Amino acid sequence: MDELDQQILRLLAQNARMPVKEIAREVALTSPAVSSRIRKLEQDGIIGGYTVRIHLPDSHTRINALISVAITPTQRTPFLQELASIPDVQQCFRVTGSYSCIVKVSCRDMESLEHLITLFQKFGQTSTQIILSTAVDRKPY
Repeated sequence: MDELDQQILRLLAQNARMPVKEIAREVALTSPAVSSRIRKLEQDGIIGGYTVRIHLPDSHTRINALISVAITPTQRTPFLQELASIPDVQQCFRVTGSYSCIVKVSCRDMESLEHLITLFQKFGQTSTQIILSTAVDRKPY
């Protein structure tokens, strides 16, 4: 991957819908050359997909939190299966340290958050931090 590929990736990270023609103009290549590079980045797995960041109308009223959970190895699979069925679960990170997982959740109210915490406590000790605001929200690249 050279500097041109990195420039293309930066542009796509800023706007995944940017037309190839516009990218070509920005990096001083032809459109077919840019298309070829993007296709190779996809084939090599460097570009793993394209996504949309959705901000629902009620997203500003939701309670977002990080729930750390200490899970024993025997509870890991049942816990992860349980998470997959909960719509309020946004992400789950397996981590090192005192806790095994950190789960990012977005709940409609405190009662829903409390319900999730209680559910997670069946799998192990928890610690919860409510997200007040997002000070930095970088693009992945």
